[in-house]
Amino acid sequence: MRQIALDTETTGINTADGHRVIEIGCVEIENRRITGREYHCYLNPEREIDEGAARVHGLTLDKLRDKPLFNDIAEEFLDFIGNSELVIHNAKFDVGFLDSELSIINHDIKSIEKHALVLDTLALARQMHPGKKNSLDALCNRYMIDRSMRQVHGALIDADLLAKVYLAMTGGQDTFDLEEVGKNDPSTQKMESTRNHLTQILREASKDELQAHEKFLDKMSKDKTCLWRQES
Repeated sequence: MRQIALDTETTGINTADGHRVIEIGCVEIENRRITGREYHCYLNPEREIDEGAARVHGLTLDKLRDKPLFNDIAEEFLDFIGNSELVIHNAKFDVGFLDSELSIINHDIKSIEKHALVLDTLALARQMHPGKKNSLDALCNRYMIDRSMRQVHGALIDADLLAKVYLAMTGGQDTFDLEEVGKNDPSTQKMESTRNHLTQILREASKDELQAHEKFLDKMSKDKTCLWRQES
């Protein structure tokens, strides 16, 4: 099973205002292991970057003027993510921007979701942790993922953190409090089954069982000293 944790950085928040992708970061996961294969590029957006966006990722147009255009990297990017499931936090945002880039260059592939499956980890996190903060930072804290290298947002750094968060989210649970874990979580069902099994095993012995036990000790005492009846 091949998955790609993916993140983008952009010039702003809305494609309708002409905003563009300026960074793409991808981290490969295969059979639930981060393989070390990555795809990363900076892009020249051919437009100014909003001040608010620049404060988030630290990128400016001056830093990107010599970088390739999306059209220059489209094929290698699509090849990298092909035959995979994309793992994206708030997928609607990133997919919307990538679809916009494909539209600008009039690519044969009109939609990322027609090229690869898409899993939105934000929607998944909201199902698993309703009523809690589910930003990538919050999930890193919840699953104890080290994010000390994340001084600013960066597509490759965030994709790497997302890959680790996703594996933690789907490989277990962050609490053993049954009231905190969703009732439909398979790990919860397993815990409840184990608890019920232990409850059955650790019940008090019945009167008949105690009498049978005493008879067994009487029989053992005829032959030798019974250790179970020695006073401590």
